[in-house]
Amino acid sequence: MSAAETSKLPAAGPWREVPRRLSALWRRSLQFRTVIITLGLSGLAILVIGLYISFSVASNLFQAQRDSVLEASNNATAAAQSILDSSDATDRASLQSLMGSAVSTITSISGSSDYAIFRAPGQPANSSAPPDQLSRGLGGVITPELRAQVQENPGGQYWQSVALTDTDGGTDPGIVVGSTLDVPAAGRYELYLGYSLAEAEETLAFMQVTGIVGAAALLALLSAITLVVVRGVIEPIRETAATSRRLAAGDLGVRMPERGEDELATLAASFNGMADSLQARIRELAELSVMQQRFVSDVSHELRTPLTTIRLAGDVLYGQREDFPGPTSRTVELLHTQTDRFERLLADLLEISRYDAGSVTLATEPTNLVHLAGDAIESMHELAFEHGSELRLVAPGGHLDADVDPRRIKRIVRNLIGNAIEHGEGRPIVVAVDSNETAIALSVRDYGMGMSEEETARVFDRFWRADPSRTRTIGGTGLGLAISLEDAVAHGGSLDVWSKPRQGTVFRLTLPRTPDAAAVVSPLPLEPDDPSADAPPPTGATGAIEAELAEREVHDA
Repeated sequence: MSAAETSKLPAAGPWREVPRRLSALWRRSLQFRTVIITLGLSGLAILVIGLYISFSVASNLFQAQRDSVLEASNNATAAAQSILDSSDATDRASLQSLMGSAVSTITSISGSSDYAIFRAPGQPANSSAPPDQLSRGLGGVITPELRAQVQENPGGQYWQSVALTDTDGGTDPGIVVGSTLDVPAAGRYELYLGYSLAEAEETLAFMQVTGIVGAAALLALLSAITLVVVRGVIEPIRETAATSRRLAAGDLGVRMPERGEDELATLAASFNGMADSLQARIRELAELSVMQQRFVSDVSHELRTPLTTIRLAGDVLYGQREDFPGPTSRTVELLHTQTDRFERLLADLLEISRYDAGSVTLATEPTNLVHLAGDAIESMHELAFEHGSELRLVAPGGHLDADVDPRRIKRIVRNLIGNAIEHGEGRPIVVAVDSNETAIALSVRDYGMGMSEEETARVFDRFWRADPSRTRTIGGTGLGLAISLEDAVAHGGSLDVWSKPRQGTVFRLTLPRTPDAAAVVSPLPLEPDDPSADAPPPTGATGAIEAELAEREVHDA
């Protein structure tokens, strides 16, 4: 490739962008689509009408020219035949002079300078007969088919469309008319007259050019009219769209201008009425939400003082429970257990109220999720053992640190493991940690009862249980998953769930490795590769945890 060719390549770049920009404009602009569709349909209608008119005019012009040519040829043939019939010439010179007079009469009456005269074949030889005559314009034009028709039907008149050679060496459309002449003492001759249709073609071309110019002017006028009309309709729609966007963005005081009394004014009035109702409703809901949040926060704070007193009294009684009779001792134990649960519920309510009020701040620090998961598993090992489940940690990746709040992430992991233990039906529980360039993920899978799609959709609702008749065996407050979801979102991550009845449940926590990470893609799949598989064969929960602790020691080293 030469240097000149190379320098031309970048110039084609903007032109390659034109189809993409037109496509984007087509999708985004109703005004552009309306104008283009109007122009397209109008252009198609004008094209069809123009073609019809052009063909009709061309046909009428040709028919008029043909009738005129046939009449002129017939008159010229009749006049020439009268001259020939009135002569008694018999010698060669007289016959040639007579034929010259007939040709002059033919050219003057017919108006055609292109002619041909041939002695019809099949007649006896005659040395006195005038020779054939052929003008330059008809050379190679007369076809054998036309001659055969003239020869077979003496006295008739036949025509054929041909291309005649003009004076400049070009060609013009024309007609050749054939007939016969009877020359005394010489026999029958074929007469052919050529007529040019150049003037008719010029007239048709002028009409076509005029039609094209008129069609272009009409399309331009239609474009201007359509643009003005569409703009008058589109502008209020654009105002409505802009107003609705501002309204959706939180500017509840924005309204549409109301002008006139037409349908658009009715639309503006209806939209403004809807905005007024929406603003009033949102203000009412906002005030109610603030009141509810304040109520929950105030109640939670107010309960801490009597709960502290109850806690102190309960601890005293719990420490002396062995001195009480059996029923009283059992009552003291229940009091101690429920006081612990009440204290956790109160703490969760305070945490939820902080999230609702938007007052939660994260204390982030570089944290290894594998180590954090191992600590959570180790702390919940006894609980899993009591329920007959073993905890397994699978960490092919994720050994690099991520900027997270370790207290909140550990709370998420403990909540997920606790739910898996409670609903795992005594089967193994697999905790997996993996990472990629932008994200780190942790999943907890159990092989327990699972949930339906309707239950999965509500699993993060506050105080919701899949089976209301089923008691919480671990003592959860019903807010654990809701708080876990809030913790994940606060980190810029996500908490997803997959579950199938009788196939178990998977909770997956995905967190960005850094706060400015973009296009976060979870390194762990949400749906397991073996959703219908039974639980993996037991290997011993203690052995799995010890293996993980040993692995951590190797990484720490």
